[in-house]
Amino acid sequence: MKKILGIGSRINHSEYGKGVVTNVSPTMYWVTFIDSGLETIDLDEEIEVIEASDDDLDTVSFYEVEKSLRDILKRWSDVTEIVPIADKYKGGTLVLKPKDVSLSDKEIPIDTFFHKIVMLRDRLRVMEQKINSSKVLEEQDKIDLQQYITRCYGSLTTFNVLFKNNSQQFKGEGSKK
Repeated sequence: MKKILGIGSRINHSEYGKGVVTNVSPTMYWVTFIDSGLETIDLDEEIEVIEASDDDLDTVSFYEVEKSLRDILKRWSDVTEIVPIADKYKGGTLVLKPKDVSLSDKEIPIDTFFHKIVMLRDRLRVMEQKINSSKVLEEQDKIDLQQYITRCYGSLTTFNVLFKNNSQQFKGEGSKK
């Protein structure tokens, strides 16, 4: 039986050239090659082993580390989810026209404006989570602050027309009753 290579093993493949094993599954290796990037090859494929690393059961692949890091960043940072704008507004322009005709109009790409609205919504959500999980605030203070946030959501419902998906829109007090 052929010995399974561990993560970190250096190999030379007849087609892809030199590379490093970055993940191992029961049927294949994930190898990052110098010239061709990430490729998968069968465990029983003929390869030249330059330097073997042991196949430790405790070894964690780069993919698993990367996935864990993405999950942590998503949970603990203010990285926003991808929120699509309604198709009818994609590529559009928001024009702010002052009453005073001697002043020039201000044009803003709707996509940029929408992104700012989504960021505001996400920051309100983070604030809401921090309020609800606070160990310092009294329950009544949490309720009062939550009501202010709900009113902010209500004030922002005007912008719901920009959201492609209804589930991502602002919801105010009226929608909670």
